[in-house]
Amino acid sequence: MTTQVMTQARPKTALMVPELAVRMVSALLALAVAVVHIADQGGVTNFTSPDWLGWSYRLIEIGGVLTAIALLLPFLSWLGWGAAVLLGVGPFLGYLASRSIGLPGDHGDVGNWGYWVGTVSLIVEAALIILSLGMLWSLGRLTGGRLTGGRLTGGRLTGGRLTRGRLSRRRAV
Repeated sequence: MTTQVMTQARPKTALMVPELAVRMVSALLALAVAVVHIADQGGVTNFTSPDWLGWSYRLIEIGGVLTAIALLLPFLSWLGWGAAVLLGVGPFLGYLASRSIGLPGDHGDVGNWGYWVGTVSLIVEAALIILSLGMLWSLGRLTGGRLTGGRLTGGRLTGGRLTRGRLSRRRAV
């Protein structure tokens, strides 16, 4: 009996992005969220009024730095991507609420949709949300929906198992 190895090449339409590049872009987006909120307050030493809003800005700024660190550590995949989604969604919804219905103690921004820092913030947060949800979805597909400490590798999901560019099958002839 002889053994024959059949290989199937990766389809030309498949696009593989290195995980490190995706993590770096996401970390930069998380830091950009923090920087935009520092700029909106007028600097690190200034504090937005009312006090609860100033403290929530501080939480976003610290959360942006911690999320960037978590995204760069490969063993914190689920935590990093989950934190990135929250970091994007929280300020995004807060901005929409402040411009539409107003926030307690801060009704001066209702209808102020033309503020350039807010527009930049929405773009950065939306990019972070989309990228993070995509990575969580990919990570969930690769781990079968289980919450594990796994990380996205350069392979692809083929026939229920992760391969590295080639699918090898041994058949007896």
